[in-house]
This record gives sequence, structure tokens and C-alpha cells, in this order.
Amino acid sequence: MTFEVVDLGLLSYQDAYAVQVERVSAVREGTSPSTLFLVQHPPVLTLGAAFHEENLLLSREAYAEKGIEVEKTDRGGDVTFHGPGQLVAYPVFDLEPLGKDLHVWLRLLEEIVIETIGVFGVGGQRLAVNSGVWVGENKICAMGIKVRRWVSFHGIALNCNNDLSPFGLIVPCGIQGHGVTSMSQELGRDVPASEVSPVLIESLRRAFGNN
Repeated sequence: MTFEVVDLGLLSYQDAYAVQVERVSAVREGTSPSTLFLVQHPPVLTLGAAFHEENLLLSREAYAEKGIEVEKTDRGGDVTFHGPGQLVAYPVFDLEPLGKDLHVWLRLLEEIVIETIGVFGVGGQRLAVNSGVWVGENKICAMGIKVRRWVSFHGIALNCNNDLSPFGLIVPCGIQGHGVTSMSQELGRDVPASEVSPVLIESLRRAFGNN
């Protein structure tokens, strides 16, 4: 399967969502190829379909005072944080070539992230507690998807050199007793998203035989 790559730069969560929804329809209608959108978001908390209110540790007004938006979304999962320096990848992909299997798709996304961070010497793994990629007991990449007529959207959020302190204002992904980490924290140097994104793209191309 071939796909194209579109870098949206720094874009609000709602604007990026609108771009995805438009492309989902185009992919389903056969007027556009599957597309990988890369983006960074201004500070925002997104509340997934499995969101529980108690996982917000502050009021919405308090988040607003800190410059953090709060947005409901239709992806899977609970609450997570997005901010500048985090590499967000939204593959709007036709899942028919994967046999319309969501489990296979999620595991493939995890494997692509594990491979990507492994190139930098960071050992990622899966934990049964939650989808995504972990380094030890700390999550480095959150994941949540939505499917419409077997076209997937939403995707992954890989912490590169983003500020991790906002994660302390929530219960990330609704999971108690686990922390978060980033590429920069693990490697002890600044690792911008721009350094990681080409490796992620190449991993996706290998996974789909798209050279």
C-alpha cells in the first residue's frame, strides 16, 4: 500500500481534526491515497471515548489559565496531553489491505514506534495495562484511533522534546502508578520532533512496502 506524507506544522487540535475528517472521506471514496499527517499541537488535553472525569486533576478554568485547551474527541482511550515538541502522527489509512483488523493495526503502530525509537537507542516495549509504547514503567508514546468505514484516523503521540510537566496535571490515559518520559529525557540530550519524524516515516514505509 502506498501513502503520502503531509506535514501540517504547528496546528490546533480542532483544525487538524477537520483535515483528517476531510481526508477520511476522500480515501474512502478513492479520490485520495492513504495519508500520513504529521503535526505538533499547541498545549491541549484531548478526552477520548473512554474518558473519566476524575482523570482531570484541575478544573477546566484552571487549565485555561495555564494556556491549555481541553477538547473532547472521538478517538479511543482516556485523557492525554499534546504540546509543542511532541511528534503527533495521524495515519489516515485504508485498513482493507490489513484485513479490516483493528488489533493488527494497533500492534503494527506500536511496532513502528518501537522500531523508530530503537534507532536512537531507546528500548521501547508494550505493556498489557494499555496500548502505546513504554520505556520501563513510563509511557513515551500514547495511542488512540477511530475508524470510519474501515479508514483509520487519529493515531500516535510520541514525546520527543516536549515539556512533560503538564502530564502531572492529569492521570495520563487514566492509568495510575505509571509515569511518562520522552526521547530527550531518555537520551539526555535535546531530540526535536524534526529529528525523529524521518525515521518514523521510513519505518512506516518499510511496514507497507512503500519505498
